[in-house]
Amino acid sequence: MIDELDARILEIFAEDPRIGVLEASRRLGVARGTVQARLDRLERRRVITSFAPSVSPAALGFEVTAFVTLEIRQDAGHDAVAGHLAGIPEVLEAHTVTGTADLFLRVVARSNADLQRVIDRIVAVPAIERSASVIALATQIPYRVMPLIRVSAAP
Repeated sequence: MIDELDARILEIFAEDPRIGVLEASRRLGVARGTVQARLDRLERRRVITSFAPSVSPAALGFEVTAFVTLEIRQDAGHDAVAGHLAGIPEVLEAHTVTGTADLFLRVVARSNADLQRVIDRIVAVPAIERSASVIALATQIPYRVMPLIRVSAAP
């Protein structure tokens, strides 16, 4: 998994993604090559999945977040529906799930009225039999992984 130094490296880059390897090594008190080698290893192992900036949909004008469940025709398959969903920019995530629904989506829209347009576009394929949606009123805990990093590095 990861050790304490890996966790400290991940934490420092999560707090300040533009810090740079040299400054991180100074703050951590280790060699620059050590930080770079560990970053490379963490990336190869897919612990680090992106160095891209985190972008706020609300700041782009997409102020409504909703969660949508889809039931699909069993003969249609998830891949065909996922291909359709991938063409809709407002669909941020799609997960195959267990339970009464087949897919669970996180979507955004500019307004509640715009959400109807997004949902209409989502269900515009015959493979989707039913949808249900809920609108997020507030985010109590945003997406996070730092607690997992700390737990993973604990002895």
